[in-house]
Amino acid sequence: MSFFTDLAHQFIDGKWRSGSGSWDIIDFNPYNGEKLAALTVATVAEVDDAYRAAARAQTSWAAATADSRCEVVERAVRVIERHRADIIEAIIDELGGTRAKAEYEVAAALQFLREAVLLAMRPMGEVLPSVRAGAENRVLRLPVGVVAVISPFNFPFLITLKTVAPALALGNAVVIKPNQNTPIVGGCLIAKIFEDAGLPPGLLNVVVTDIAEVGDSLIEHPVPKVVSFAGSDRVGRHVGAVTASHFKRSILQLSGNSALVVLDDADLGYAVDAAVWSRFAYQGQLCMAANRILVHRSVREEFTQRFVARVKELRTGDPHDPETHIGPVIDTFQAEALTALVKQALAEGATALVRGKTYGNLVEPTVLTDLPADSPLLRQEIFGPVALLVPFDDEEEAVRLVNDTPYGLSGAVHTGNVERGVKFAERIEAGMFHVNDGTLHDEPMVPFGGEKASGYGRLNGEATVEAFTTRKWISVQHARTAFPF
Repeated sequence: MSFFTDLAHQFIDGKWRSGSGSWDIIDFNPYNGEKLAALTVATVAEVDDAYRAAARAQTSWAAATADSRCEVVERAVRVIERHRADIIEAIIDELGGTRAKAEYEVAAALQFLREAVLLAMRPMGEVLPSVRAGAENRVLRLPVGVVAVISPFNFPFLITLKTVAPALALGNAVVIKPNQNTPIVGGCLIAKIFEDAGLPPGLLNVVVTDIAEVGDSLIEHPVPKVVSFAGSDRVGRHVGAVTASHFKRSILQLSGNSALVVLDDADLGYAVDAAVWSRFAYQGQLCMAANRILVHRSVREEFTQRFVARVKELRTGDPHDPETHIGPVIDTFQAEALTALVKQALAEGATALVRGKTYGNLVEPTVLTDLPADSPLLRQEIFGPVALLVPFDDEEEAVRLVNDTPYGLSGAVHTGNVERGVKFAERIEAGMFHVNDGTLHDEPMVPFGGEKASGYGRLNGEATVEAFTTRKWISVQHARTAFPF
């Protein structure tokens, strides 16, 4: 099967069909510009069809046993394992991710699918005591109904599956709107996997479209009760506002401006390894990426020398080549925006310790230091291979610098004293922070999410159950209640 030929369609109510829009979304390989697929956009009519199909199918799916739902997810695991090599190639082609990144994404997706099975088999209710004689309170966890999933381009296979699989396993139906840059890996391929796994028609639908075509219909439609969105904070603010105005629940995984902090007692060689990975993995196009690397002045010179030497060794090029560390950014717009950011920083007075060049969508690494304290670059997300080195004098200043951003997603601190690191982490305004490690982590059982403009809500483990179920209180009176009148 050629994913980009055979799956370039909408998937609604168990059928592969064309959108009825008047224009096509063209799916390009960001490395070589090759046209991978063309998909006629879905309109508001297809969005409505998808939601109506999901609502019809969800009732009987919720009534099915947890075991039967989990069997479908288990079969989806086996489908992915059979097609693992082809999926990895598709991720490289559509995202421009390196081979190592693609292999990690598939492996992590499988972990999350296996965890979805365990989540759905947990007890979904409890009996609580009552203040009234002869009464009992039963609190049930029920599926919310239909979940809308709007996925990003950077980890579309993983992020979509880690949302879709538990939502389905818990008894919900799902409608996916993949990012326009990754419609196959982030949507159509996932529909095919579950179709092959025997998921009943209507429970998983994919609409490939654009806000220019459908407006807010995806989040305003009366059917979905939860909207799970991963993307920029600019769009996330709008999604959150609209869903709240319609009394829907939203799970928002948004932008970041993470910092990796190197204290004076850190293992510098290890800290350099962590910093290089945290900044340049997948070309830095990760919400958890370490935009800022904060280094204590007493170790600044040695750390900088080692870090710059490592960065200069990074190889930029064809993502299919196993020796490539940095592939293309997602599109020309992003490449040009990164070039403009570097020029802006240099104009502000920053020093380029490494000045990468741009060739089409290939953006070589850049390392900047000596940025003015009021530089906007220190407070915004930089979605690309540009690292900012920032010195500090003591822990108080480091904490202040880390928190001096609208975002609060991830981060890391390196120190020879673990408890010192934990105390430092507790003072950071972020949803996730790591001691003596990188900033890029996501595990199936640990709550994932950010503070401030980095998002709202959590996923993974118990947080996922909370996101995609609702509680219902049923009281039972075994005796007769004596009413006041």
